[in-house]
Amino acid sequence: MNKVSRLAVAGGVAASSVLLLCGPALAHVSVQPQGEAAKGGYATVNFKVPNERDNASTVKLEVTVPADHPLSSVMPQPVPGWKAEVTKTKLAKPLSVHGKQITEAVSKITWTAAGGKIGPGEFQQFPVSLGRLPEDADELVFKALQTYDNKEVVRWIEEPQEDAAEPEHPAPVLALSAATGDHHGGGADGKNAADGKNAAHAADHADGEDGTTASSTDTTARVLAVVGILVGAGGVAFGVLAGRRRTA
Repeated sequence: MNKVSRLAVAGGVAASSVLLLCGPALAHVSVQPQGEAAKGGYATVNFKVPNERDNASTVKLEVTVPADHPLSSVMPQPVPGWKAEVTKTKLAKPLSVHGKQITEAVSKITWTAAGGKIGPGEFQQFPVSLGRLPEDADELVFKALQTYDNKEVVRWIEEPQEDAAEPEHPAPVLALSAATGDHHGGGADGKNAADGKNAAHAADHADGEDGTTASSTDTTARVLAVVGILVGAGGVAFGVLAGRRRTA
């Protein structure tokens, strides 16, 4: 085997090894926001559950809502073929939301297959509305349990550590973005309104300029027309006088 062939084989083996190492890391349960998850606001997130097994299907998912940052509103979106159950827990310290005292919060969401399943080579997303998101945290960790129809349970509960390798079974982590001016999107609406006013002002200003220009142009045209008429009249008069002189 020549040198080029050996290099090709070695490269192929290395690439295969990388794919094998990356496979399990890419298959864990994760959570991603639909759009943005801003501190102090509300967001809709998707819990993405891939099936890691070739000979079994996922039939249950349990997601624990972090107790250190209780959320006053947690609402799962219906998923065809799955039944969602929300578990609430009494809070040691009530939450004050919109002037109301919240004494309990959702601590766990459980999805159980009801005619549906996640088969080999498939994944399923479970959307959830969350709020209000904490203002004093950069991320939320949702520990999850994935159950297969062969009774196997995979515990995605290991919290990633800074400057450390990704754990074998990492918990889903939701990164929170910086807070906006208004927790309900009013800040963006206000900006759009201001932009609209500025645009309208600019348009009015532009219309004024156009009107002035049009008026000036019209006046100039009229003056030139009058001058043209006077010049024409003068030329006719001159011609008549010249004719009379020749006749005389």
